[in-house]
Amino acid sequence: MDGRCTHAVLLLLCLGSCLSLTPPAQPFVRQEKASGLGSNSSKGGLSLDVPMALRVFSVDYYHVQAPFEIVLWIMLASLAKLGFHWSGRLPAVVPESCLLIMVGLLVGGVIYGVRHSAPPTLSADAFFLFLLPPIVLDAGYFLPGKLFFENLGTILWYAVLGTLWNVLGIGVCLYGVCLLASGSLGDVSLLHCLLFSSLIAAVDPVAVLSVFQEIHVNEQLHILVFGESLLNDAVTVVLYKLFESFLRLPVVTGVDVLLGGCRVLGVGLGGLGVGLFFGLVAALTSRFTSRAQVIAPLFVFLYSYLSYLTSEMLHLSGIMAIVTCAVTMKQYVEANLSERSNTSIQYFLKMWSSVSETLIFIFLGVSTIQDVHMWSWAFVCSTLLLCLLWRATGVILLTAVVNKVRRNVVTFRDQFIIAYGGLRGAICFSLVFLIDDFPKKRLFITTTIVVILFTVFVQGMTIKPLVELLEVKRRKRNLPTVSEEIHSRLLDHLLAGIEDVVGYWGQHYWKDKFEQFNQRYLCRFLIREERQARSSIVRVYQELERRDERADEEHITQLDSNLLSSLLSSMLFNSPCLFSHFLF
Repeated sequence: MDGRCTHAVLLLLCLGSCLSLTPPAQPFVRQEKASGLGSNSSKGGLSLDVPMALRVFSVDYYHVQAPFEIVLWIMLASLAKLGFHWSGRLPAVVPESCLLIMVGLLVGGVIYGVRHSAPPTLSADAFFLFLLPPIVLDAGYFLPGKLFFENLGTILWYAVLGTLWNVLGIGVCLYGVCLLASGSLGDVSLLHCLLFSSLIAAVDPVAVLSVFQEIHVNEQLHILVFGESLLNDAVTVVLYKLFESFLRLPVVTGVDVLLGGCRVLGVGLGGLGVGLFFGLVAALTSRFTSRAQVIAPLFVFLYSYLSYLTSEMLHLSGIMAIVTCAVTMKQYVEANLSERSNTSIQYFLKMWSSVSETLIFIFLGVSTIQDVHMWSWAFVCSTLLLCLLWRATGVILLTAVVNKVRRNVVTFRDQFIIAYGGLRGAICFSLVFLIDDFPKKRLFITTTIVVILFTVFVQGMTIKPLVELLEVKRRKRNLPTVSEEIHSRLLDHLLAGIEDVVGYWGQHYWKDKFEQFNQRYLCRFLIREERQARSSIVRVYQELERRDERADEEHITQLDSNLLSSLLSSMLFNSPCLFSHFLF
């Protein structure tokens, strides 16, 4: 194991050194020929731009600089992820996100040592426009719809009210800390504290997913934490933009606050509407792809990304839009497309989101090596303590209310994991760099980096032992059979009938009404006629058959991957001469 880690680190250092090398400061620029044919110099009769001899070999790095560096960064991320899965027992102890950040810190240190300047940072535009959408799309497309909508009320309760609780609580308390430490923090206003609290309260779904997928908690706990982190980002980004607008006003009045509340509601509902529109259009388009199945998966990615960009263009919630688009179109797209096309969508989304996630964590480490840091023990320690305190109290109080109306209550152990799983990541890191320059911006950047590193390393590394110590219920690995699924749906219909008889419009009643509307109108309009199931039992069987096929493919792929990894490992690491031949 030690030899494997040594060789993996050596490979990453070599690639990091390649990334740190800089081309000449002045690129080669061809001089323009003198105007007029036959114009010669006064000394030799030859034009100064005419080469004296034919060049056999030349280097033009600036011609390929952008794509070349992008490929190198993706290669670094892929090698880091590959080395993580080859590192023996290390993945069972340290989360993948922690190791990727450590790789980023290592590469950032190498670049800083070679260049004697700060390494490249992850810009907010690159993160929000290129790296975040595939991760959110993957999460929304493979979202367990039944579990999500059964717990939607609780998820919204945590995501909306919980986020407001954290933002207001952290912001007001930090302002109190700044007033007490008036000597060094006296120039930080209440709006600046609220702006900072809106970004530091952003629970990153990238960090949460990377950790919770490794510990395999039960389905209810997983969907509550994941759904809350997904919708929490939409709320925090909207609140961030709202406080940013307040800072640019000369005076904030009560009317401005009221309009700000309406804006938050409009941004969320607007993103929901944009996503619903593009999701239905994508489903309708997939109905006519039977004669061009090759390009059918492309529409899934194009319409999803278009929904995100359209929402960002209209200053709506892009996260809400792309999640809604993915959830809306999935059922109809899977019914219209062939198994090969659905498999292509599945693997491409997983690959795309995995690469984006890896790049984000590596750049988090690289971007930490900066010259912009400012330290304040009072502000940094208070922020860490307040983030833990307000999230814990918010989860406990909100759960106490929601458990009174839930059929399956959220246990105290699950509440502890929900509160402890509030990991921060690239979203708050990207937002803090967007703050307009003011004297304490560097302090905000330093504090954000400390909070991210603390939550990812300390909480991320200890959450798995805590889950085992508290004996939190784990996820069942076996898939339900056709009989179990049919009986489950029969029970749902029975409960819907009981609610209808007693006049109670509950969850099962509305679920049954939507299913009737979906089968009567939407499926007939959005799904090809030959693909429409004539019986509900047949439809259930087809869904389970597709799910079993995907599970078998994932299992076979995992076996092939393990076999290939073992074979390559024995070839490379047990044969030093062969490894040296390939490396050098």
